[in-house]
Amino acid sequence: MKYNFDELISRRGTNSYKWDSAADAGVLPLWVADMDFRTAPAITEALARRVAHGIFGYTRVPEAYYNAVTGWFARRHGWHFKKEWMIYTSGVVPAISAIIKALARPGDKVLVQTPVYNCFFSSIRNNGCEAACSPLLRTGDTYRMDFDDLERKAADPAVKLMLLCNPHNPAGRVWTREELTRLGEICLRHDVTVVADEIHCELVFPEYTYTPFASISEEFQRRSVTCVSPSKAFNIAGLQIANIVAADDGMRERIDRAININEVCDVNPFGVEATIAAYNEGEEWLTQLIGYLKGNYEFMKDYCAKHLPDFPTAKLEGTYLVWMDCSVLHIPSEELERQLVEQAWLWLNAGAMYRSPKEGFMRWNIACPRQRLAEALDRFRSFVAER
Repeated sequence: MKYNFDELISRRGTNSYKWDSAADAGVLPLWVADMDFRTAPAITEALARRVAHGIFGYTRVPEAYYNAVTGWFARRHGWHFKKEWMIYTSGVVPAISAIIKALARPGDKVLVQTPVYNCFFSSIRNNGCEAACSPLLRTGDTYRMDFDDLERKAADPAVKLMLLCNPHNPAGRVWTREELTRLGEICLRHDVTVVADEIHCELVFPEYTYTPFASISEEFQRRSVTCVSPSKAFNIAGLQIANIVAADDGMRERIDRAININEVCDVNPFGVEATIAAYNEGEEWLTQLIGYLKGNYEFMKDYCAKHLPDFPTAKLEGTYLVWMDCSVLHIPSEELERQLVEQAWLWLNAGAMYRSPKEGFMRWNIACPRQRLAEALDRFRSFVAER
C-alpha cells in the first residue's frame, strides 16, 4: 500500500501543543518534535477497536505487549533482551527523571554531550544533580564526539551517569558502533553508567545504521539503561507510553522503585494497543515514512544551497530535526525565535535551549508535507532578505 505523506491535514483546533500554542493562527510551526502526518492505519484501526468497546478502566499490560516490543528490536535491530528487563512508563522524559533519581544522588554530576535535548537538563536539575557538559565537535557539516574531553569529564568522581542521545537530537548524528564502543569503554573505566535515550532509533536514513548501545557487549548491557518508545517514529507521543530496558537486576529494582515514587508507573489502554499495532504491523508504513523524510531533507538541503548559502545545516543521518547555523544574522537564537514568529510567522526552536556551545543555531522540524516545508523555507528566506 502506498501512503500519502503529502496530504495537508489541519491540526488547528485539536488542542495540538504544536499548532494551537501560537497566539496568531497564521504562524507555521516547525518546532515541537511531532509529525504532521497521520499515523499508520494499523494503529488507528487498533485504537478504533479499543474505543468501540467503550470502557476505559485501569490497564493491565498483556503478554502481547512485551512480545511486540522484544520481537521488534530482535527482528529489526538484532538486539535481544528479555521481557523481564522491561519497565513500562508514561514517556521517555519521565523515564530519564526516574532513572536519575534511582542511580544518582543530589549533588552528583550527569554527563551530557551538547548541544542536546533540552529536557535532559530539567531532568538533571529536578533531581538535584548538576550537568557536566562535553561539547560535540563541529567538523564541516557534521558533528563528532570529543573523546579526550569526554574522558576528562568522566574522570571526575562526581560524575555518576552519562545521558547518551542515540540518534542525536539536535545534531542529527546516528552514532556508529565504533563511536559507541569508545564512549562505552570510557564510561566503564570511570564507573559511569550510561543512560541511552534511543527514542529516535527508528528514524534513521537507509545509508546509516542504528546500533543499540546495550547490544554491543554483555558488559555494556549490564552497565547501561536504555529508554525507547514508538512515539516519535509512529507519531503517537500523545498516547504517553515508553519502555525502560535494564538488564541488571539491582539497577532495575531501584529504577522500578523510583518510577513508583514519581507516580509514572501506570499507562493508558491506547498507548498499549498502539505499541502492539506499531511493532507488529507498522513496518511498511515506517519504511515509506523514512523515505519521505529523507526526501524532505534533500529538498531543504538543495533549497538552502540555492537560496540560503550563508545558513549551513548539519548533515542529517537520523531524526527529522535539522540543525541550522544562523550565526551570520548576529541575533541570539532566543531573540531570533521571537522575531521569526512575530515577523515571518514561522516558529522554530532556538538553539540556546539545547546548550549549544555557539550562539545563533536554530532547530527545524521537517516532519511535514513538503509543500508546508517549502512555505516555511520561503518565509525564512523573506525574513533574511529584509535584514
